[in-house]
Amino acid sequence: MNADAKVLVAPAKKKKKPASLDRKKARAGWWFVLPFVAIFIAVYVPIIFDSIRFSFHELEIQATGGYDLIFIGWDNYQEALFVDAGYVTTLAAGIRQLILDIPAIVIFSLFMAVMLNDKMPGRTLFRAIFFIPVILSTGIIDSIDQSNSMMTYMGSTEGISTGAEESQTTANEIISAMDIQKLFANMKVGQGLVDYVVGLVNDIYNIVNRSGVQMLIFLAGLQSINPAIYESCRIDGASSWETFWKITFPMISPMILVNTIYTVIDSFTSESNQVMAYIDNIYRTAANGQVLSSAMSWMYFLIVILMIALVAGLLSMYIFYQRRD
Repeated sequence: MNADAKVLVAPAKKKKKPASLDRKKARAGWWFVLPFVAIFIAVYVPIIFDSIRFSFHELEIQATGGYDLIFIGWDNYQEALFVDAGYVTTLAAGIRQLILDIPAIVIFSLFMAVMLNDKMPGRTLFRAIFFIPVILSTGIIDSIDQSNSMMTYMGSTEGISTGAEESQTTANEIISAMDIQKLFANMKVGQGLVDYVVGLVNDIYNIVNRSGVQMLIFLAGLQSINPAIYESCRIDGASSWETFWKITFPMISPMILVNTIYTVIDSFTSESNQVMAYIDNIYRTAANGQVLSSAMSWMYFLIVILMIALVAGLLSMYIFYQRRD
């Protein structure tokens, strides 16, 4: 053998690094969501597929009780957009209301979360009080409230006359546009902003009802901030205003994104959603309404998805994520 020949040595096998704690938590998280994923694939995916398929067909009921699907392409979508004027009008009004409601709900819930996060007597009681409307406006309690004949009778104007029938519309309003105009008399504020503020104040009950979950999410985010950071700010002489904008707001910004997306989805599935109510009415009353309502629903769904993507894209540019390494 040649003495100068090189001896080939097999490279030592690298030891596989053990998974980090974060990776183990991520893998464990999949086990928790696995039942939902399995049920979604087994139950909801076929329903979604059928809904999309129905939106491109016409439904023909057979004398035997069955039905046939006749492919008509985009005719249902064209009818919803260009023939049924009520759908476009309701859709535009619903999206406009959604755009106006999102900032009000998120800002109100953040404000109340900051207030309820401070140490004060009875803090737990106040938190429960602000979350009670969420419980009362969901599920079976909401159904009982809507079917309460006594409340319906008391809210009607029939029966004993009180002499206030003519002012029924304005009686339910907390403030009017004239009040806001007097408040902003010395400010150059447009009529659009005045109408927006009036609408928010008069709709305060609905805003409070829809802010409970967001408030809890903000509270969880506020309580995750290290108290040592606030103590350092006080030692450096920072005011409460500076502490909020320099510390609290940046560190709570991921929760703002979460609550904004949640508010959009919650409005999309709300019982008071006028677009969904219109689509449900088309499904029940219109000729061939089963397939036409499917087309309307998917158009509305795609618009909401685009809104969520737009909001997430804009807010993600200003989100502060704390590094923990």
